[in-house]
Amino acid sequence: MLRSGPCWALLLACCLAGCRTAKTPPTERSAAASTPDTTPVTATDTRPVLVFLGTSLTAGYGLDAREAYPSLIQHKLDSLGLGYRVVNAGVSGATSADGLSTLDWVLSQNLPISLLVVELGANDGLRGNDAQQTIASLRENLLAIAQKARARYPSLTLVLAGMTLPPNFGDDFVARFEAVYPEVAKATGATLIPFLLENVGGVRALNQADGIHPTAAGQRIVAENVWRVVRPLLER
Repeated sequence: MLRSGPCWALLLACCLAGCRTAKTPPTERSAAASTPDTTPVTATDTRPVLVFLGTSLTAGYGLDAREAYPSLIQHKLDSLGLGYRVVNAGVSGATSADGLSTLDWVLSQNLPISLLVVELGANDGLRGNDAQQTIASLRENLLAIAQKARARYPSLTLVLAGMTLPPNFGDDFVARFEAVYPEVAKATGATLIPFLLENVGGVRALNQADGIHPTAAGQRIVAENVWRVVRPLLER
């Protein structure tokens, strides 16, 4: 799954620059602002919910919330008359451990969650900690997220977004890091998005001036990467 070298300047900077913001679970206001047209998250909306749990890549850092790929997924759902509501639980700077904490917040909202998309791990790998410890922790946290979500929602559909690391981390570390995602997907029965940033990472025109986060055009491509996997699951 290793991708071309330039995009990993993007990811390396991601944990050192723009992503290093609040790591606390999003408030109801921030989650609502990430749904199309800033529709409030209310108990009266009984549509089944798609939750996107992730980092700044999911939160849509540097863009209007409506330009982030979860909101674009909502528009696709609406255009097809599929009665689902999207909640964006992306938090800038989040590691997989932070994602586990954010999930607690999500579950506390008592939403009728039907599908959970998990986009986590890049910030774990880019911290430069011991490779073995990083990989073990990432695997443990992703498994815990799946187990906790399924314990609350036994029929939940789970989707896991794959990620990789810059090649300068070493072939062995990168390969082992990449392997976590298909391993966890297999262990949990999750559907795998092979690489979230396919055709976006490293493409200068599709990333913001910081060279870190996708532009609105880049987010549209990310949305297509996600939609190719999510749509068949919803139509099933």
